[in-house]
Amino acid sequence: MMRCADGNYYVVKFRNNPQHLRVLANELLATRLAEAAGLPVPFTEVVEVGDWLVQNSSDLNIQLSGSVIRCQPGLQFGSRYVVDPLRGQVFDYFPMAMLERVRNLESFAGMLALDKWTANSNGRQATFWRKVREQKYTVTFIDQGYCFNAGEWTFPDNPLRGVYARNEVYLNVCGWESFQPWLSRIEGMNEDVIWNCAAGIPPEWYASDWGALEELVHCLLDRRSKVRELIMAFRACPRQPFPNWKEDA
Repeated sequence: MMRCADGNYYVVKFRNNPQHLRVLANELLATRLAEAAGLPVPFTEVVEVGDWLVQNSSDLNIQLSGSVIRCQPGLQFGSRYVVDPLRGQVFDYFPMAMLERVRNLESFAGMLALDKWTANSNGRQATFWRKVREQKYTVTFIDQGYCFNAGEWTFPDNPLRGVYARNEVYLNVCGWESFQPWLSRIEGMNEDVIWNCAAGIPPEWYASDWGALEELVHCLLDRRSKVRELIMAFRACPRQPFPNWKEDA
């Protein structure tokens, strides 16, 4: 976590992270697509970290397989911390018995649609937060780095990928109306909106391979009409995530 020049705190992912360089592009693109669909995701920004700061900050390193790698200076991905640490609390683990205190629990269905669209190959990550003296929590969806199958930029669809670990968050899904308005926004998202989200990615995050980025966007455009099919595949899996889904008339 870093405090940036705008005075806000950001979780910063560096370009030489051990996952893949492209996960920075994935984070920025998928989060901004989710934002365009009206889903609760953090504000994102391209964060410039200078060489002096890296050299004079002993914590700016990556520990991997017993070795220590210095973080590379340059343009990094920044996800604004969901609430000022001095003004609220953030939890990545949340007891299922407290779900009734989450004010926007229905957005899990919308995020499922987004994850299916973008072929998130990881489990769905979420944080639950509240400001001091608030009784209700808000869920915000984080960590979109494994959308588009991480560094592969492919779309290997699997019913159990890109879903939250616990079925309880989907108990209120009773039919297609539970995925609105997010599903319709994804299916009808204007091409210019998608291209503009992609255009904001620094070229060094995808090795300046514009052809690969262009192909990725074309796949996203084609997949808008496939999201319902992918949701239905998850519904039909042995996990049975939607026990309250009523059969269509």
